Amino acid sequence: MTVNPILRRTLQGLADGGEYLARGLLHPVRLVPLAFLAVIIVGALLLMLPVSRTGDEGDTFTTALFTSVSAVCVTGLITVDTATFWTPFGQGVILGLIQVGGFGIMSLATLLALLVRRSIGVRGQLVAQSETHTLNFGDVRAVLFRVARIMILFEAVTALVLTVRFWIAYDDNPATALWHGMFHAVSAFNNAGFGLYSDNLIGFAEDPWIIVPICAAIVAGGLGFPVIIQLIRGETRIKNWSVHLRLTIYGTLLLLAAGIALFAAFEWNRPETLGPLSFGGKLLGSLAGGVFPRTAGFNSIDYGLATPETLMVTNVLMFIGGGSAGTAGGIKVTTFLVLGFAIWNEIRGRDQVTIAHRSISSSSQRQALTVALLGVAAVVTGTMLLLMFTDYSLEKVLFESISAFGTVGLSTGITYNLPASAEWVLMALMYTGRIGTITVASAIALSSRPRLYQLPEERPIIG
Repeated sequence: MTVNPILRRTLQGLADGGEYLARGLLHPVRLVPLAFLAVIIVGALLLMLPVSRTGDEGDTFTTALFTSVSAVCVTGLITVDTATFWTPFGQGVILGLIQVGGFGIMSLATLLALLVRRSIGVRGQLVAQSETHTLNFGDVRAVLFRVARIMILFEAVTALVLTVRFWIAYDDNPATALWHGMFHAVSAFNNAGFGLYSDNLIGFAEDPWIIVPICAAIVAGGLGFPVIIQLIRGETRIKNWSVHLRLTIYGTLLLLAAGIALFAAFEWNRPETLGPLSFGGKLLGSLAGGVFPRTAGFNSIDYGLATPETLMVTNVLMFIGGGSAGTAGGIKVTTFLVLGFAIWNEIRGRDQVTIAHRSISSSSQRQALTVALLGVAAVVTGTMLLLMFTDYSLEKVLFESISAFGTVGLSTGITYNLPASAEWVLMALMYTGRIGTITVASAIALSSRPRLYQLPEERPIIG
């Protein structure tokens, strides 16, 4: 049977188009948001089950969806009390969503980094691998298992310390102490901020055996897998550190020191926050005030009573976030510092941006600028929508928007009273903040192609 040439070409075109469409939809960068969306939906359906809740009051669908988004995006914003609204089964679902979300972010971000570096060619791969000493381009399964082992190790150690403390100091029976220890350890390492106490960690503000392990787990999870694996391998000689490792470690230490010092300066003697605590309690409170905004979301004070200066510092810390390929959110420390070095070199009149005797490519600078400006756009848009849908002040709404975008989970106390429209805005911000920065940065890197020609240059007036 002879097929009409026009029909044959049409069928071939449809087949090619279908294959192209399938390749596009199944592109790894597009799979990331789809995978997280699927987990969010499954989590919401599980939380809607009667066995997940202690009662049937309220909007079950919106509450379940909001909690699922917050857990998968490891944020910690809640519209209901986790300790009383959800049954142990529901709390277990939340814990599972946090673990899946945290592992997914670390593993997917790491694998996308592998994919991006593979696209730069063999020579570029060898240079990148020699600089980072972290990632094996040929064994994806090894990378995933290594991420899982690191997560389990940090969570197990933190859970052990917390379990013993809950058991000995707070008269919890062994089963309850173990459950509380496991839940808060997983929530801390994944920078989620969910707690099983109605006042979060305010009741433990002066207990170093609770606050310090949680802070340590938060910082560890926020460093990112590439940094953790380099430190585990014994990269103690600073001169051998890669640029990424330098930026993450130094940037983290700088932001922690600044956050702790400023929090102490603004809240030390205030009767609403740190004032009533002992000297040791004030130190712990200041430590928590510098660590928790690094996208963890726990709180040992009531941020609704904090000074405007404290809220402003917290806004900055929440927006910057933690390290890349980790459980922290925000635009990331490396993005912030690359932009800072670019500005500094521009002020000094240098054509090349250099960090630790290494030049930073113009493509990396453009990616950092794109991620930061898109983050600003998301926060501004979310803030405007929340102002439209609520009667709260700009200060409180801006704090809520940055907390959602940075996947932090801190709140001045307004989340419980938001209308459904505002809750949808926060869900969009949490999803965008968790998935958007990774997806955008990877998409830009993967789509970059060398231009075979150069257009005439022109300089517009700047400033």
